Amino acid sequence: MASVTQDITLPADWRDFWALTKPRVMSLVVFTALCGLLAAPGDIHPVIGFTAILCIALGAGASGALNQWYEADLDAKMKRTQGRPLPDGRMERPAAFQFGIVLAAFSVGIMGVAVNWLSAIILAFSIFFYAVVYTIWLKPNTPQNIVIGGAAGAFPPVIGWAAVTGDITALPILMFAIIFLWTPPHFWALALFMKSDYGAAGIPMLPNVAGQKATRNQIFGYTWLMAAAALAPWALGLTGVLYGYPALALTMAFMALAFAVWRNVDIDSEAMKPEKRLFGFSILYLFLLFALLAFDRIVSV
Repeated sequence: MASVTQDITLPADWRDFWALTKPRVMSLVVFTALCGLLAAPGDIHPVIGFTAILCIALGAGASGALNQWYEADLDAKMKRTQGRPLPDGRMERPAAFQFGIVLAAFSVGIMGVAVNWLSAIILAFSIFFYAVVYTIWLKPNTPQNIVIGGAAGAFPPVIGWAAVTGDITALPILMFAIIFLWTPPHFWALALFMKSDYGAAGIPMLPNVAGQKATRNQIFGYTWLMAAAALAPWALGLTGVLYGYPALALTMAFMALAFAVWRNVDIDSEAMKPEKRLFGFSILYLFLLFALLAFDRIVSV
């Protein structure tokens, strides 16, 4: 693995370590984990619940730091990531690696001791999956990296649920499935209008390998699977109408945007308005869907 070529000119400060944790990604991880925790049956002491969510956040930060440590040279080739601490020369690579390892060990250890070991084991596996399976193996080697790698981002609600119950049942599995099947349409929409950036870095994203039409087909196909997973909790009686009807409306809106992407023929990234709309809405969709799920479960208790 080659080293970053830029000279270290500025000392790293707390903001650079914060940037290593990918705070935007972490916010979605924390939110879905919190929804899993709130949706779970049973009670959890507020301090223990806070500790569980904090450990999940630290675990997500560890994954982000280890990802940026390994991909520093790739990040330097992409406009979207050139300003990160490592490619911008504000931090040395060993510092990022050590920071990630410490966060990972601390988050898993505290989760196991203070919450329960099932949630700690799932947290440890999710960090390993993102940092090793996805970052080192899948992402540079297969255009299906997002499909398989989506599992890494799907674990948080399962961890939140397990923190309360100490087990895993049908609903957390469905929550996992929603995020897992949401990930390909979400990231492939981004990959379509960021195609040149990924190409410059040599990352085999689906638009660069299979072409834009095949990617649009895959987005539309996975959207149908995601829709089935999103409505399954209601169909199976695991949630009520407070989740069901709004989830149906949101999912229909998602499908309409995915259909617009499927119909689009633009190849210029600047003209890909349907792809940009789908990418933006997909984030809001997941936040609202999980908020509704947690609210429905809380009210129904």
